[in-house]
Amino acid sequence: MSEAEKKERKDKVNTEEKSEEIKEFGQITLNHKIHLLSVIGEIEGHECLSANTKTTKYEHILPQLAAIEDSKDIQGLLVLLNTVGGDVEAGLAIAEMIASLSKPTVSLVLGGSHSIGIPIAVSTDYSYIVETGTMVIHPVRMNGTIIGAPQTYDYFKQMQDRILGFISNHCNAKRERLEELMLDTGILTKDLGTILVGKQAVKEGIINQVGGIRNAIDKVHEMICISD
Repeated sequence: MSEAEKKERKDKVNTEEKSEEIKEFGQITLNHKIHLLSVIGEIEGHECLSANTKTTKYEHILPQLAAIEDSKDIQGLLVLLNTVGGDVEAGLAIAEMIASLSKPTVSLVLGGSHSIGIPIAVSTDYSYIVETGTMVIHPVRMNGTIIGAPQTYDYFKQMQDRILGFISNHCNAKRERLEELMLDTGILTKDLGTILVGKQAVKEGIINQVGGIRNAIDKVHEMICISD
């Protein structure tokens, strides 16, 4: 087999492997050693959601993040978000993993990064949001039977404190202001919380800058060059 044929076969295998990565996990390693991770739909935790629900499975994401940290070939991470939120524990686990990576990380909020998607969006070293992107910050909710006891309230309060603490530690927004946005009664009909669109998320200090995919990739390259 000639060298040209070997190269063609290798390129074909690489292309097929990348297609499978995107299909199964919504992930791919871009040229210039940047890993692309997408957080799409609902963040699935310990319980499996309906087959009709678009989900991001945290048991897929965590091993990938560990592999990124361990890989000598991957130099940076770009996280794309378009999520309605989901399981709190799973979302915080993903956010903590991203925040602890030693390699440059950048996030880009596209359609939206709501609820527990906010900690993931701010867990990177630098964050972007498109002009029409939205972020919804609201109190912790739980589906199913709720026991009306002080312990239940304390549990919810602890969860909210964990979320607010993580967000305020990884962005420029103050914890007190985040709590105000979370408990606002004048924006969401029959509910508490706040919707922030594009520039509003930047103005509140949650996201660093309004921008798109070009800005996000350029930023990862810039950060890789600085770290080298």
